[in-house]
Amino acid sequence: MSRLVIASIGPASSVQDGGRHGAQRYGLTVSGAMDRLSLAAANTLVGNEPFAAAVEVGPFGAAFTARDGAVRVAISGAPRNADIAGSPVATDTSVTLKDGETLTLGFARGGAFTYLAIEGGIKGEPVFGSLAVNARAGLGSPYPRPLQADDEFSVDAASGAPEQRIELPKPSSGPIRVLLGPQDDEFDDANKALFLDSEWKISATSDRMGYRLEGPAIKHLHGHNIVSDGTVNGSIQVPGNGAPIALMMDRGTSGGYPKIATVITADVGRLAQTSAGTAFRFKAVSMAEAQDEAKKFAQLIRNLPDRLRSADTVALNIEALSDANVAGYAVSAVDAGTWQVAAEP
Repeated sequence: MSRLVIASIGPASSVQDGGRHGAQRYGLTVSGAMDRLSLAAANTLVGNEPFAAAVEVGPFGAAFTARDGAVRVAISGAPRNADIAGSPVATDTSVTLKDGETLTLGFARGGAFTYLAIEGGIKGEPVFGSLAVNARAGLGSPYPRPLQADDEFSVDAASGAPEQRIELPKPSSGPIRVLLGPQDDEFDDANKALFLDSEWKISATSDRMGYRLEGPAIKHLHGHNIVSDGTVNGSIQVPGNGAPIALMMDRGTSGGYPKIATVITADVGRLAQTSAGTAFRFKAVSMAEAQDEAKKFAQLIRNLPDRLRSADTVALNIEALSDANVAGYAVSAVDAGTWQVAAEP
């Protein structure tokens, strides 16, 4: 056995897996990864089951050090700088940390969560069938709380398997797709149109329980209280102040505010990865389209092993090149001072 020690880590980071299922009728929320595709991709890279437990790293940076032997890991999710002793590590690839080496992750860019999967998985005692952390409820393992510096995981020693990368579909930049309802009849046509036609931003006060949406106030037809009923990931409640809340993985299993719409399964991860302050819109789709997209999403997860490639055959990353200073020293054609060599005296 080796150890993976957390040298540093920001808030909103915890152990997450596919969630705990089958007990919502008792009020036990599912929890689990905010972005299931990225969790599955990271696990696939190191040969784990797609929804095995991994480290969900929040928007801030983190650093992980291998102890007592080599540790093989993989990262997927929000783009961010990553390196081992100054040598860059690409997202959506696996890498082996030698004993004493540290993998450093920078701040997320254009997303919120990155998943660090460990070959052989995270060891812990399942709570209601899952290691997923719900800090409010004190559930999860091996740490039923957000992760902290000096936390460590006992892990399998690196297998020495060849490193891999995974080719994922390019994320959509279109609107977040929703089904109207189940209480869209609590809002008139004008307010439903306002919800769909407006630009929204996620508040910085959001968390794994719910994303508070900043935009126009949505008015109710008959008040903001209904008989409490069940919620799902992506339910969009409208409380009395008219500011919608998209319920996320640590949501309560029931709620008493009208739900104007529900984010479709295939787009919940996209919403989760939307950075605070980034503008986006919603688009209403039919039940048939939502079901079709859910089937496609499930098929994508099942077929992730077919997307693995050798890490030695890396396609040219134009986006990375555009961010790099590959030209060296830049000159201006209209400013001779930037290129003309002075004559020797």
